[in-house]
Amino acid sequence: MNALLRLIGWLLALALVALPVVAVLNGWIGANQWPLKRLRVTGEFERVDATALRKTLLPYAQRGFFAVDLPKAQDAVARLPWVEHAEVRKRWPDVLEVSVIEHKPFARWGKDQLLSEQGRLFPISNIQVPDNLPHFAGPDARVADVVALYNESRELFAPIGLDVKQIEVDQRGSWTLGLGNGAQIVVGRSQERSRLSRFVKLLPQLMAQRVQVLARADLRYTNGFSLSWAPVQAPAAAPKQQQGQS
Repeated sequence: MNALLRLIGWLLALALVALPVVAVLNGWIGANQWPLKRLRVTGEFERVDATALRKTLLPYAQRGFFAVDLPKAQDAVARLPWVEHAEVRKRWPDVLEVSVIEHKPFARWGKDQLLSEQGRLFPISNIQVPDNLPHFAGPDARVADVVALYNESRELFAPIGLDVKQIEVDQRGSWTLGLGNGAQIVVGRSQERSRLSRFVKLLPQLMAQRVQVLARADLRYTNGFSLSWAPVQAPAAAPKQQQGQS
């Protein structure tokens, strides 16, 4: 009997010690006694909505210093548009601190995604897409391959005054490029770099011999190219001004 009473006594003592700690950690009393009153944001960003950031963190801050769920708060911030990486911390006695790294767009990807400078894809929804981004397309797993060929092809075409605006690889691995002058370059599934290099070396000579503009080039031939040309469009005439009589 005495042993049972001692055991009950120990359990009651343990409960008296543990329950206040549990109450604090679960926010039952901590939110009122140790509220998080200040939000400190670090990191340089232009497109992340500061109002949306505060609104996202408010429910977590209201639980108090000891009860705030930092991993869930961090995940919530990371899901905001334009956020590439986020870290949420607390600083005694009343500061909730969030560090944000913003996506820096490098290119469009397909119809509904953007590619960041860090090589990460993120959705376009609720985002105003910057102008003049190159347009990429292909399986998501081929991001690194697309960026590599884009950078190499730009270096090839730059000396002859042309820029690469589009690059696509399809499910079969066939490459197609779009140039700034509107020309489409079909490269194919193999030897894409050597085919492009050979084509760029001959392109100035080919263009010098024509009064038309290049519309399409098919490089999928062993010993040559198939070229399509379009007529040069004359600039639109300025509207004639009518002279009035006074």
